[in-house]
Amino acid sequence: LPGDIDYSGTSFDSIANGWAAISGPNAVPQAGLIQIFLFVGFLELAVMKDVTGESEFPGDFRNGALDFGWDTFDEETKL
Repeated sequence: LPGDIDYSGTSFDSIANGWAAISGPNAVPQAGLIQIFLFVGFLELAVMKDVTGESEFPGDFRNGALDFGWDTFDEETKL
């Protein structure tokens, strides 16, 4: 990707792949890893909840807001 990942000028191309992106000489900056961790934690604790108790299957976080027609599918298609 073109562009920089931080204000100090580290480019996206200079970040390693896989585990080396977490620890190593070409890793994502520590502040970036902390941001990712905190953002995922926020999503898990505050956003990704079954607030209304209307979930039809595990991972159903629509909370009654959207209906994509899951109830019209048979059980095998839902899997």
